[in-house]
Amino acid sequence: MKRDLITLLDYSSAEVVGLIDSADKLKKQKGKLRTDLKGKSVALVFQKPSNRTRVSFEVGVHQLGGHCLYLGSDEINLGKRESTYDVAKTLSRYVHCIVARVFDNKDIVELAQYADVPVINALCDLYHPCQALADIQTIREQFGKFKGLTLAYVGDGNNVFHSLMIACAKVGINVRFAGPRGYDPNAWIVEEAKKIAKKNNCTIELGRDAKEAVKGAHVIYSDVWVSMGQEKETAQRVKEFKGYQINEDLVKTAHKDYIFMHCLPAHRGLEVTAGIIDGKHSVVFDQAENRLHAQKAVLLKLLAK
Repeated sequence: MKRDLITLLDYSSAEVVGLIDSADKLKKQKGKLRTDLKGKSVALVFQKPSNRTRVSFEVGVHQLGGHCLYLGSDEINLGKRESTYDVAKTLSRYVHCIVARVFDNKDIVELAQYADVPVINALCDLYHPCQALADIQTIREQFGKFKGLTLAYVGDGNNVFHSLMIACAKVGINVRFAGPRGYDPNAWIVEEAKKIAKKNNCTIELGRDAKEAVKGAHVIYSDVWVSMGQEKETAQRVKEFKGYQINEDLVKTAHKDYIFMHCLPAHRGLEVTAGIIDGKHSVVFDQAENRLHAQKAVLLKLLAK
């Protein structure tokens, strides 16, 4: 029976840790070519352009011995140029896996519903599970553990935060969120994550005070205030996110060995100062690299026999 990765809510804590263990082993192989996916093809169906997501999947599939093909919005426009049902059924006759980067969660859910091959969510408006896996892999690399750590996320309660919160709950990392009114995370996802966190003896706290969130935190995480497609809201968002910038003053009360994380692309001078993202505590390019290893772990779990 085929397995998809739409959200980490569908994966047990043991499975999430297992994926990170696998990603660590793959990283140690330093890109050594393997044959796990020999004879298998993976389609990248992207409604939104990407740097890290596209390159890491294409390179990852190649390193595992498979073939990757990119289908941008000009080739496939789910539900518009062709029905999602028809796309799912047709691609299932050609490829062994579909990796989709879409605007709307319903598109990835429908794609997975009708595809006869595994579907991997490379981003939608609700979740970004591959990013979250790379994030917690990076955290464990830096601290050698999950338990006992606190992550402070400051900014927009978006898809990146949703998946990060779920991933942290699965492995026992405490999470604190601070953001302005109107930018809170999805209430249902928060409640589901809190149930998981309770089972794993960690906490999820939501608030408005960035300084309180950051106090004593081992990890400080930020994302853009203005995502792709929201450019017209830039002036409004910059005003509403005032006080939520990660800067030298805010991080003073963090753990002395804190790390700064950002999924990239970043806007220096907006959500984070250049001194922080380019400073000694930043691990943003470790995160970027780990997208490759975490996604290879997912591909192996879903495709390798």
